[in-house]
Amino acid sequence: MRSTSFSFNSTPTVRSLSRSTVLTVLTATVAFPKLAFAEKIVTLNWSDLLPENEPFVPDVLQGVIEHENAPLLSQQPESSGVRPDWNGQTVSLSGFIVPIDYQGVGVTAFILVPYVGACVHVPPPPANQLVFVTTEEPYESSGLFEPVTVVGMFGVSSLSTQLADIGYALSADKIDPYKM
Repeated sequence: MRSTSFSFNSTPTVRSLSRSTVLTVLTATVAFPKLAFAEKIVTLNWSDLLPENEPFVPDVLQGVIEHENAPLLSQQPESSGVRPDWNGQTVSLSGFIVPIDYQGVGVTAFILVPYVGACVHVPPPPANQLVFVTTEEPYESSGLFEPVTVVGMFGVSSLSTQLADIGYALSADKIDPYKM
């Protein structure tokens, strides 16, 4: 019977990379930086944006809403605070578009809201339930009632528009129609 012995060298072998391999990797990193340094995308729900123990729909928005008596902005419930947990992270959040700014036929800035008609037909939700979204690539929205999913850099913000005070901002890398 023949005996086979194995020898393990404790010094690691260094493999030299060819110049073309190094150039290919560097080119891919420059040409496709988001793929080269892919970040984890955090999927958020609207309730994640609320401080702990805060109800999703404030009492002031439950029941009959007077549309004729006062501007909707004046009926916005006060926010009890925002959560900085996802500052600087790439997140995904679904909601409805309330357009703010257009370029051609596409929207370049909008408020992402948790339910249809917020800020337009009913008083806006508290600032901690509104996200101001900007995008370099105009998104051709089919209207106010279109649900979308937005992916991009997220953070706490303090912004006031004629429609509402807004507690968060999102710089969109990707906007897609919402899919269940």
